[in-house]
Amino acid sequence: MVGACIIWGLSPLFYKSLAHVPPLEVLSHRTIWSLVFFGCVLLAQRRLAEICVLLKNPNALLMVAFSAVMISTNWFLFILSIQIERAVETSLGYYIFPLVAVLLGMLVFKEKLTRWNWVSVLLATLAVAVLTFGVGTAPWISLAIAATFGLYGVVKKQTVAGPVVSVTAEVLVLAPLALFWLLGVHYLGFVGLIDRPGGVFGQDAKVSFLLMLSGPITAGPLILFSYASRRITMASLGLVQYLNPTLQFICAVFVFGEPFTTWHAIAFPLIWMALAIYSLQALRQERTTRKTSAKSSTSATTVT
Repeated sequence: MVGACIIWGLSPLFYKSLAHVPPLEVLSHRTIWSLVFFGCVLLAQRRLAEICVLLKNPNALLMVAFSAVMISTNWFLFILSIQIERAVETSLGYYIFPLVAVLLGMLVFKEKLTRWNWVSVLLATLAVAVLTFGVGTAPWISLAIAATFGLYGVVKKQTVAGPVVSVTAEVLVLAPLALFWLLGVHYLGFVGLIDRPGGVFGQDAKVSFLLMLSGPITAGPLILFSYASRRITMASLGLVQYLNPTLQFICAVFVFGEPFTTWHAIAFPLIWMALAIYSLQALRQERTTRKTSAKSSTSATTVT
């Protein structure tokens, strides 16, 4: 889990090295090479047939398509924010995400929020309001990253397939669009959202290698995460995940030299306070659950 979060947290350094490549082109390569990597993993595990089984189900296909749109939008916003020097907002988005997940759990799955959950959500809301007032505009990139990743998590919670199979299906659904865009930038003069020369793959060995490497850098942490999530508690999983936005924040401020205003200095501690309250509450709930389970097991043994 730590390995996955370190790769995610330091990935801004990788995508900064591709800042001269249009973001949609980077996203397309990220999709294609992720599919190649995941395909090789499933081939080695002899599980490729599971993809066909998953996509034959109309409901499952619809869920895969929706989650594919959410994760690709999340990836694009991340790449774009690095290129336009808004990586601070990206880190804020991933800090906000757990609290967005709490709200989505209440709205979608009717999960009950404790008093401290509400305090965390209100603190996060206050932080966003402070930034909006101070900077003069809402942190839309942060909110969009948190929302897309949160909605992605909602769908994944209801997906019956394993994480590697489901993510492979998602990039498989996206692959035709990615191929279309790459054909466009190489042969049809597509430009994209940022007016930069495209069609860079094959022109420079180093850049081409980095674009290919975007696949393993995307897929590797997801595989590590999927295995870690089965072996450690959810509270531990949530706490370690904060390593990701923390490293992104360090990259943005101390490596890229992005501005960190007085308003950021007010908003970020509010977010950190909200996450501290949320995490302590999660740990307390987990300990209570463990004690209850232990008591139940002891009682059952005694009765037997």
